[in-house]
Amino acid sequence: MNKKLPVLCPSCTEELSVEKLICNSCETQVVGNYKLPLFLKLSAEEQDFIMQFFLSSGSLKDMAKQLDVSYPTMRNKVDDLISKINLMKDE
Repeated sequence: MNKKLPVLCPSCTEELSVEKLICNSCETQVVGNYKLPLFLKLSAEEQDFIMQFFLSSGSLKDMAKQLDVSYPTMRNKVDDLISKINLMKDE
């Protein structure tokens, strides 16, 4: 099972930040207070969708076929995701 990095505090639901990164090879540690990249703030389903889009060379027509949905349904899903990302960018 792949664990997804939590992005919201389980207590107050505010956005979490990254404090420490560790190299699994040499155990070097980087400590600080870093914002999460926007892509990681998306749900696992949204991240998978973007990856599928990328791997299908950005063809909504091909993705619609693969997922057995209509092109307008696929277009609406992309538009919704674009809107969500634009809102997150402005935060």
